[in-house]
Amino acid sequence: MPSVPVTTDFWFDPICPWAWIASRWMLEVQQVRDVGVRWHVMSLSYLNADRDLPEDYRTMMDDAWGPVRVVVAAAAQHGDEVILPLYTALGTRFHHEKLPKDRETIEAALVEVGLPPQLADAMTSTAWDDQLKASHHAGMDQVGFEVGTPVIAAEGVAFFGPVVSPAPRGEAAGRLWDGVRLVAGTDGFFELKRSRTRDPIFD
Repeated sequence: MPSVPVTTDFWFDPICPWAWIASRWMLEVQQVRDVGVRWHVMSLSYLNADRDLPEDYRTMMDDAWGPVRVVVAAAAQHGDEVILPLYTALGTRFHHEKLPKDRETIEAALVEVGLPPQLADAMTSTAWDDQLKASHHAGMDQVGFEVGTPVIAAEGVAFFGPVVSPAPRGEAAGRLWDGVRLVAGTDGFFELKRSRTRDPIFD
């Protein structure tokens, strides 16, 4: 009997390096497990809006509104199917090429995936913020506000993570998926953590 595909929802903020690595892992998982992924945004800027943050982190959060707003605007105008390719184009520039998260970089990502560069106007507009916040809450309300991104939901269970560096490939990606689903689906399980000893590795 063929396996039943697992529908998975993945929430990310385009600026987060850990969400980026997890998203590349999730794409690997799809190659070795029967998993379908729906991509959504959350916003670290919105999550941290009322928190007392160090000045450098607050500046980063102020700048982070732009990319996520553009993804929301693109999906609203061109359909959810543009979310993953646009995220990939943005993430490659932000995390691999170390390009600034400015209008020029975002316009180049939009053009790469066949979207109008004028969507970059959303960077400084609040027009799509209600939709952004709705997407954010759809993911974050399932896991609470003591965590960030990525958030993954599958088969009625949502969790933060995994935080991993670098992204496992091939069957190693599948084994991590199996393990994450197992512990996350255990009644009463909340946390498994250790200190990070390496920076994000974008291979």
